[in-house]
Amino acid sequence: MAGSGTPVRSERRGRSLVIVLQRPEARNAVNQAMAEGIAAALEELDADPGLAVGVIWGEGPGFSAGMDLREIQEGGRSSVGERGFAGMIRHSSEKPLIAAIEGFALAGGLEVALACDLIVAAAGARLGIPETQRSLVAIGGALLRLPRRVPFGLASELAFTGEPISAERGYEAGLVDRVAPPGEALDVALELATAIGRNGPAAVRASKRVLREQLDWPEAEFWDRQGGIAEPGMRSEDAV
Repeated sequence: MAGSGTPVRSERRGRSLVIVLQRPEARNAVNQAMAEGIAAALEELDADPGLAVGVIWGEGPGFSAGMDLREIQEGGRSSVGERGFAGMIRHSSEKPLIAAIEGFALAGGLEVALACDLIVAAAGARLGIPETQRSLVAIGGALLRLPRRVPFGLASELAFTGEPISAERGYEAGLVDRVAPPGEALDVALELATAIGRNGPAAVRASKRVLREQLDWPEAEFWDRQGGIAEPGMRSEDAV
């Protein structure tokens, strides 16, 4: 477990690793130390065969308000090498990740959630990319991932107006996978993680890889590429 004085701590819950963002005084805004902490936790998740799923959760009133703009203005950073912003936007983990959102996930905070595989949000939570309201552009993956999860019109509305939507509307549109009672997003995410953790780890990792990579595969190549990824898992000790 990471120390409580750091912007990120990790907690093992069975076969799940809970990655806690803990800068509540800054609305869990992502600075360099937090980005490095997230990256280290994801490396821990992938390296430990006893862990099956990661759950990212924000301590305090909300998940994350995104990039720490004050630190950026002072010349700071909030990215880690090839992983990109928040230590996960361009490359996250081989194992499934679940975002557990209370209160709000805005700007880069929503982009962190979108880099996860599943999103659990508490009823009433606000989800949005308000960058255009500050004459900025959401460059942390929202413009790539939102149109793949929600209707194009809704992705455009979120990007152009900068206005957030509720968790309930996000659920109806396919952005949110499960809506939890307020205060219970982490519990619901852990229930989902437990269900995933019961399954063959090689099969789950292969499924994640195919789901992520097939988006730009030509249809004629799909079966061969899927076979190359899935076949080792089909021969794994778990499958046998």
